[in-house]
Amino acid sequence: MRPPNSAIFTCILYSLILFFSLVGNSLVLWIVMKYENLKSLTNLFILNLCITDLIFSSVNAIFSISYYGGVIFLTIMTILRYLAVVDPLSTMRTQTKKCSILVSMAIWSSSIMSSIWKRIEMSLQVTFFLLSFLVIVACYIGMLKILLRTRSQRKYRTVRLIFAIVVVFFLSWAPYNVFNFVYAFVYSACHQARMSNSQSYLFAFDISRKVAYCHCCINPILYVFVGVKFRRHLKLLYKQMSLIINRTPSSIPLQFSERNRFPNENVFLKPLKIKSDKELATNI
Repeated sequence: MRPPNSAIFTCILYSLILFFSLVGNSLVLWIVMKYENLKSLTNLFILNLCITDLIFSSVNAIFSISYYGGVIFLTIMTILRYLAVVDPLSTMRTQTKKCSILVSMAIWSSSIMSSIWKRIEMSLQVTFFLLSFLVIVACYIGMLKILLRTRSQRKYRTVRLIFAIVVVFFLSWAPYNVFNFVYAFVYSACHQARMSNSQSYLFAFDISRKVAYCHCCINPILYVFVGVKFRRHLKLLYKQMSLIINRTPSSIPLQFSERNRFPNENVFLKPLKIKSDKELATNI
């Protein structure tokens, strides 16, 4: 039986994870939908990653769907970034809005089907994790070789952001999957029953699961510190919100005072014009 302090700590931790995940991922979702080109598969997959994090933090009952969705989206994002580095022209031709939507629907469908496959759920999670890890490592080795030859700063920035997202994802989920791997593949059924009743194993497994849960609120922080475009869009959103908030009724008395001072002149104050996204972006 768990001590009361452990239950209180768990409750506080999950509440903080829920709060920061909802706020951070909702902000990312808004910025991506407002400013980014959703015809780009990378942007669309970042949008879907936000949705998986929101699902994960909000509804723990569909844990498996968000887990598989996160793994598959990260893997496909890495493959697409590798193809964009190797052959950017062909990648631009294939990244249409219709293609992006179809690929996203296929990934969500496969995530749901994988979560329904209950009989070998634990071993399936580990297999997904290991295969995705190997594919991602191979893609980044290939990208690193090309980037060292070309030294393209723009390509490097995009790869750096996706690399940071992937590293944080796998570091967060690695302890949890190591426990699942040992439990599912190493020990016999008899030993598994003994491990399930071991307090030290349950404690370590609980810690690894909490580390995995923390992942869903880390991505928005990465976008702020690593993503150059995201920081620019965040500043743009802040400026627009400041302009809207600062539109006070103080201009109304000013209009009347001006009319009283110059009764014979047609004096009127034009309402404050909020600059467009492009105008604000050029001033940042």
